[in-house]
Amino acid sequence: KVWVVGANLFRDIFASITDIVGGRSGQYEQVLARARHEAIEEMTEQARQLGGNAVIGVDIDYEVLGSNGSMLMVSVSGTAVTI
Repeated sequence: KVWVVGANLFRDIFASITDIVGGRSGQYEQVLARARHEAIEEMTEQARQLGGNAVIGVDIDYEVLGSNGSMLMVSVSGTAVTI
């Protein structure tokens, strides 16, 4: 399942970052966590629709898209199984 965070999101985040400590941004990490969570939830729902009750071999990939790197794509894949 693929989840794409919309354009200008990163520009807005970087413009409003106030909590950078040691090179880490809490706001940026929250956006990544939300994108990852949404992609996993959608993958899990697809597994349920296929009759599975678990997903194994999960792979998560992140990629920056757009000419200015203004979008983030999170893709997850796995195998639906019944245990």
